[in-house]
Amino acid sequence: MKFIDIHHDQWHTAGGEDGPIQHPAPRDGLLLTLEQWHAVRETWPAVRTGVILKNTDDVEGLEADLPRLALVVLEFPKWVDGRAYSQARLLRARYRYTGEVRATGDVLVDMMPLLQRCGVDAVVMRHDQSLEAAQRALGFFGGHYQGDVAERPLFQRPAADAWKRDDAAVHQGAAI
Repeated sequence: MKFIDIHHDQWHTAGGEDGPIQHPAPRDGLLLTLEQWHAVRETWPAVRTGVILKNTDDVEGLEADLPRLALVVLEFPKWVDGRAYSQARLLRARYRYTGEVRATGDVLVDMMPLLQRCGVDAVVMRHDQSLEAAQRALGFFGGHYQGDVAERPLFQRPAADAWKRDDAAVHQGAAI
């Protein structure tokens, strides 16, 4: 897990005094809102670009654009709202996104293990959280019964039609 210091971050938002710029000028390391990205994606050149998703945004709408994005930032407006966990899992497991997935907002030390298991590989911690405690939290659990986005589960459910194969073996006199 990478911990981001916002004062030394290489990514910068495209905003002005009045809020986000509707059609920002392309440059490497620019972080756009989803609305900005949709406004410019057809004409945007091949530069390192990131997109900020609110936890209410549908990840599916970004599927075709994911190969062009180097970073997807997921917002946690409150630590009790877990929708961004689902977004991270969808990005990694369903859409096979290989770029950086970053959690930002109300990110607490207690969230580190689950964030990592869902596919988040970078975080911007809430200002009152301890970096050392967050790093320790990543080592709390040595193993899990359920798989995560990077590994298969220890116990895997049989295929949906496994009973048919077993039933056929019984009818043919084979031992199960």
